[in-house]
Amino acid sequence: MKPLKVLHLCHNHPALHPGGTEIFALDLHRQLNATGDVEGLFIGCVDQNHRRQRPGTVFQGIGASSNEMLMWTGHFDNFYLSQIDLHGIVPELTDLLNTLKPDIVHFHHILLMGAEILFLVRRVLPRAKIVMSLHDYYSICAHDGQMVTTGDRRLCHQASPDACHRCFPQLEPEQFVLRERHLKTHFSVVDRFLSPSNFLRRRYIAWGIAADRIEVLRNARPEQNIAPHRALKSGGLRGNFAYFGNLSPNKGVLVLLEAARLLNQRHPGAFRIDIHGGAPFQSDAFKADLNTALARVDGFVGWHGAYRADEMADLMRSTDWVVTPSIWWENAPLVIDEAFAHRRPVIASDLGGMAESVTNGIDGLTFRSGDATALADAMERALIEPNLWADLVAGIRPRRTLDDCASEHLALYRSLLSESGVKGERRTAKAASSRSLSYKAKAERMVSHVG
Repeated sequence: MKPLKVLHLCHNHPALHPGGTEIFALDLHRQLNATGDVEGLFIGCVDQNHRRQRPGTVFQGIGASSNEMLMWTGHFDNFYLSQIDLHGIVPELTDLLNTLKPDIVHFHHILLMGAEILFLVRRVLPRAKIVMSLHDYYSICAHDGQMVTTGDRRLCHQASPDACHRCFPQLEPEQFVLRERHLKTHFSVVDRFLSPSNFLRRRYIAWGIAADRIEVLRNARPEQNIAPHRALKSGGLRGNFAYFGNLSPNKGVLVLLEAARLLNQRHPGAFRIDIHGGAPFQSDAFKADLNTALARVDGFVGWHGAYRADEMADLMRSTDWVVTPSIWWENAPLVIDEAFAHRRPVIASDLGGMAESVTNGIDGLTFRSGDATALADAMERALIEPNLWADLVAGIRPRRTLDDCASEHLALYRSLLSESGVKGERRTAKAASSRSLSYKAKAERMVSHVG
């Protein structure tokens, strides 16, 4: 069978910004290429935080790979998720699309890229299928897609012009209406949305994407050597906890540090916590809070900084438990998959994608999100309750492999290409153009109404 041509577009490259979405997107691209059924190209966007703009082209190389490249997209409107520099990007990206003629264009994010690129792809490649993975809630929430309020960081259950205006009082409610309509207009050309969890899928259905357009395809991590469990001396405790991932306010690391302080009051010297991850692009205020909190737990909590994905097995060797204390909904954290792959129970916040991934009392423990005392209680159970660790380890089910994940994506791609044929695809493009005009008219009416 003829290999499919698949173009993956992502908002960054994990070599420059190792976030979960970027890591999974590149892993998927490489795994699909390894099957021999796909000829793929991966493009990661970059801005001034990662690379300088080069004269003459928006494209830059990265590493020695011939099928991975970067696209400089530094002129980006973060509120509307809109690309401002269309004059700089459209001609070159159009040439690339016309040259490659991919069968599938798979968007892993529109951040830095711009929602307009969806329509560009549909116009240039009317026969291609457009797939978009919804890795987070950026399209729903202007607060960096966190669905957490800007002031006191409370969980947001549903975006609305009034609710969003309370988070951003400097912006008028109708601007949020326009933002939503702008994004939904461009999303109208997407053939299939993918979600890594049922929770995230339900959120987007509630936002307005039709249920039959969103399919759950769970993420996966590459197979690696499994780290053996730590040998215990007679009477020893399973008291080695670890955190993995970037550090940010909504990842809950401050909650973890406060829980550590409380737990140390109850069981001094009986446990340790290793924090693995950097704090890139974080505010000075957060870094100051982090340093203050770390100083309070000096001696039994260690921050080891950023780590590489290929170091995970070594870091797991000294780990009994993995803690994911996020105070936002998350989507489907890769670190939970990694912990389970190494057969480590997870202590996770009881909400969103984390609650969907961890079953309390079966393969881990859950606690009330943002509650340091509740986390300390859960960690105390983990520390002192006989047989709990072994029972939870026994409850960890085998994980999906990245090969399984790639096979599912390949089947989806082929299904999309076969289900409509060329005539249907042309109708899709025509219908998309028609929906665009309709959405613009509706948006104008709604703005007048709100105003």
